[in-house]
Amino acid sequence: MAPGWVGPAVPAWAVGPVGGAGDGDGDLRHSDAPWVRAAGSTDHLVTHLGPVKGELETAHQGLTAGAGALASLAELSSVRDSWERRLEGARGECGSLAGKLRAVARCQAEVNEVVRSSFDQVKTQSCGGAR
Repeated sequence: MAPGWVGPAVPAWAVGPVGGAGDGDGDLRHSDAPWVRAAGSTDHLVTHLGPVKGELETAHQGLTAGAGALASLAELSSVRDSWERRLEGARGECGSLAGKLRAVARCQAEVNEVVRSSFDQVKTQSCGGAR
């Protein structure tokens, strides 16, 4: 995609708050920056959730010795197992999502280039070959 390229004019109602500067000029503007930022954020979540399972394990060490045969100990273990599954699921989902968000940014850039090129061809043909 050409840097700074702005697409063809669209109706003002189609621009809305997602349209960029909001200057009302009727041009749709977007970039891959929000997608890339979101992908980076999901990568950070994967990193931050990584040590949590070990931290849970450390927090639960010695619990059996101190709690004896309390009935709640079995329940606590079940809750811990549930949280560990959820944390691993969240890490996996975030890891998968980061790649998908980056793919959207790449695809968007490719589509923008194809659309820009198609409008360049229209300009060339309608102006008798002069650009």
